[in-house]
Amino acid sequence: MDRHAQQFKRERQDKKRRERNIAAMSKLRSAVKNVLASSKQDEAEKLYKDAVSIIDKAAGKGLIKKNTAARRKSRITRHLNSLA
Repeated sequence: MDRHAQQFKRERQDKKRRERNIAAMSKLRSAVKNVLASSKQDEAEKLYKDAVSIIDKAAGKGLIKKNTAARRKSRITRHLNSLA
């Protein structure tokens, strides 16, 4: 079977997108984990703000679905409120 130039290009694009998506998901998971691991309220609030921003950006770009984003934000908000 022949391989067309467009197939080669598509594979290169897919590889770049995959790397970008993996990095973005790693950043998102780390942000959520840092909020959940924090035990001081002032520290947690700063991390919370950053995490919500990262989650919203990921949902806006289609990396995660809207309801998944809402669930993750809800989870870290519950943790933040429990520290108060």
